[in-house]
Amino acid sequence: MKLTVFGATGGVGREIVRQGLAAGHQVTAVVRDPARLDVTGDGLEVFTATAFDDPESLRPAVAGRDAVLSGVGPRGRKDAGLAAPVTRSILRAMDAEGVRRLVVVSAAPVGEVPPGEPLLGRLAMGVVKIVLKPVYTDLAHMEEELARSGTDWTSARPPQLVDRPVTGVYRAVVGANPRGGSKIGRPDLAHAMLAMLDDPATVRQPVGVAY
Repeated sequence: MKLTVFGATGGVGREIVRQGLAAGHQVTAVVRDPARLDVTGDGLEVFTATAFDDPESLRPAVAGRDAVLSGVGPRGRKDAGLAAPVTRSILRAMDAEGVRRLVVVSAAPVGEVPPGEPLLGRLAMGVVKIVLKPVYTDLAHMEEELARSGTDWTSARPPQLVDRPVTGVYRAVVGANPRGGSKIGRPDLAHAMLAMLDDPATVRQPVGVAY
């Protein structure tokens, strides 16, 4: 496939690029600073974008692609307010170019606590929602942008992200968070997002991903 990856220098985006290339896809990595992209390989194109809020400037990055993936998201409170406007621009650029498939990173606390979740998990999610409220408000607004669009979108909702080698072993639940899921490795989240591209059950759905 011909893929475009936004946020390609971030922890998840970099893994999407790396695994996408390893799978034989042609990958366009959209970055602000090409020097920060430490992934190389046949089939890689680097697209420099300095204004992620300008849909017109992003159109060449998505033109002619089969799908778009985004690892753009806030790393903490200081980045809150980033995901929704960037995703809005990506959606508009895709619409202008007739590209339909989009998979983005959201977060488990945007969804509901799953039935049967242990008390400790319920308490932990409640605390996180309070402490990082601006972050999850931004991601909720991002998902509202997706729902209003005509795009074949999927939002991957991970819990706490950690750095672990890719295993390919995790749980992915369409429309809900996995019960008891507290962590997922960034490489495995990238693996799951690439797998979602060809899964029609995930279209216009949130998908909880966790170990």
